[in-house]
Amino acid sequence: MAEFLLELLSEEIPARMQARAAEDLKRLVTDGLKEARLTFERAEAFVTPRRLALVVDGLPERQPDLEEERKGPRVGAPDKAIQGFLGSVGLESIEQCEIREIKGSEFYFAVGKAEGRSTGDVLAGLIESAVHGLPWPKSMRWGALSARYVRPLHSILAIFDGKPLSGAFDLGAGASLAFGNAARGHLFMAPEPFSVSSFEDYRNKLHTAFVMLDREERKAAILEGAGARAGAEGLSVTPDAGLLDEVAGLVEWPMPLMGRIDDRFMDLPPEVLSTAMRTHQKYFAVEDSDGALAPRFVVVANIDAADGGAAVVAGNERVLRARLSDARFFWDQDRRDSLASRAPALRTVVFHAKLGTLDEKVDRLQALAADIAGHVPGADRDKTRSAARLCKADLVSQMVGEFPELQGLIGRYYALADGEDQAVADAIRDHYSPLGPGDACPTAPVSVAVALADKIDTLVGFWAIDEKPTGSKDPYALRRAALGVIRLILENGLRLGLSDIFHKAAHLHAETAGQVRGEVVADGLLEFFADRLKVHLREEGVRHDLVAAVFALGGEDDLVRLLARVEALAAFLAAEDGSNLLTAYRRAANIVGIESKKDGAALEGPPDPALYAEAEEKALGEALDRASGAFETALADEDFAAAMAAMARLRAPVDAFFEGVTVNADDPALRANRLRLLARIGDTLGRVADFSKIEG
Repeated sequence: MAEFLLELLSEEIPARMQARAAEDLKRLVTDGLKEARLTFERAEAFVTPRRLALVVDGLPERQPDLEEERKGPRVGAPDKAIQGFLGSVGLESIEQCEIREIKGSEFYFAVGKAEGRSTGDVLAGLIESAVHGLPWPKSMRWGALSARYVRPLHSILAIFDGKPLSGAFDLGAGASLAFGNAARGHLFMAPEPFSVSSFEDYRNKLHTAFVMLDREERKAAILEGAGARAGAEGLSVTPDAGLLDEVAGLVEWPMPLMGRIDDRFMDLPPEVLSTAMRTHQKYFAVEDSDGALAPRFVVVANIDAADGGAAVVAGNERVLRARLSDARFFWDQDRRDSLASRAPALRTVVFHAKLGTLDEKVDRLQALAADIAGHVPGADRDKTRSAARLCKADLVSQMVGEFPELQGLIGRYYALADGEDQAVADAIRDHYSPLGPGDACPTAPVSVAVALADKIDTLVGFWAIDEKPTGSKDPYALRRAALGVIRLILENGLRLGLSDIFHKAAHLHAETAGQVRGEVVADGLLEFFADRLKVHLREEGVRHDLVAAVFALGGEDDLVRLLARVEALAAFLAAEDGSNLLTAYRRAANIVGIESKKDGAALEGPPDPALYAEAEEKALGEALDRASGAFETALADEDFAAAMAAMARLRAPVDAFFEGVTVNADDPALRANRLRLLARIGDTLGRVADFSKIEG
């Protein structure tokens, strides 16, 4: 068994594209190997800023031979048909064919073997198709060449069984890159080429040439080096998994260095400092033992400088000073005017061409948030209106213009500086949350009301103009907004009727953005929320079919009550009585469905107790009466566990009915009455959930 090693050396690959590209290269090559009937034991892909690499172990030296056979005409067929077949398969005589019997008739078969190609020849063709097939988000051509790649390709290392493959990658315009066994190390510290003979040799020589091939090794080196630099001063690096992933894609030989933030910038909000460092400069923030931002940062260089990194640190400190000087200017300029005075400028900012300006959106938010506040315990209506009025005002500040990531958060600082109430300021910061599954959900009453209003206004607006998510496309992040609404309601236990709120939001849109069909929007959004709720609850371990079964009842738009129903239903079905009753329900529904179809008419009306001929059907009828009464009382009290308990008590009489009563009695009146009794089982259980939606 042999090893295949491939390296595509290029100019710098954008960090965000690297991990996906490595997996794509592995997939394209291994799929090609399988299609070529070549087995292998292991395939592993690697990526650095300048190279994609792949190693495949356990390959055979040749493809297996392939036996081919072609079915020909029937024995005794006309000579013209036989000669035509021989010509199509390249044979001279019919005696060269085998005769096989198929279903009592004999046919000629041409049987031959296709000799397997050498694995090296197969790999040479695979490389070209894989490189052309890499689905980069963006690619380019360079010079007069027609080949496309994410960045200009410099060389292709391709080794099979210790030897370079023969062949080349066609770049177009008469140019090509020949396959070889030469690799290059770090662009500055070890640029000279060196030959390799295996993956182990390749990885070891790369490391000697200042390249860490393994992404996880680079991440570990960054964490260790940054931690040591910070620890030497009694500090620690602020954890940032996303930044660590990105920086690991920017360096081949990571060298963490410690820099200093000028003291004159330390009175800026810490979020301004950390955003300037993280987003714009890719620096790691550093904090003291109390968790406060320290006047230090860690920059990860891609070179082991002779001066120990002094020049690199000085250069990065200079760049950061310029960036923070801009932030200081914006901070000082913005605070000359109150946040409230900026709100009128939102009239010049278009939210969406069909939905008006941000000022119009804020008008809607004020009204909707004040309404929602009535459903959020502890939410002061006046403070909610104030927060809604100011929540978008920082979008026209200079600071947010420079640092968009700070929207909302900067508004909070400006609101506090203006003397606004703490709850108002916090709601300005929180109203975008939760932004995703990992984002904390607001719990402060005013924050919850404004956050809900913002998301619901957006959802209703885009539903009204028919800009809904389709397939994988969701340009306005409406799925995320809906999940945000679901989390805000469930995690805060809010008793909020969504239909009513959707209608009110649609009415507000009609006032600012033209005619909106409130009923259509509300119904459509409820279906959308049902799907989103299934996704959310599935991630929480709740069965999606139970959600569908409760939603199918219709008229349920209180998510807290709906979730209580689902949880009670799940507990009910997990118990033996519930599971057996589900089986009985299906049996009853099947019988009623089949017999109604035979009769050509649906059953109408309740069963007549006077026609109960057997003790078991009388007992079932009385049990259904008791269950219905208990069920109604439990539903009115929203005691869904008690409602399910009432249903569970039906198990014994239902079982007894099926054991002791013949539904299809000879007497037509008796038969029809028993079918109505069975239908009543479904009707009674159907007030808990649509049991036909339940799987399993």
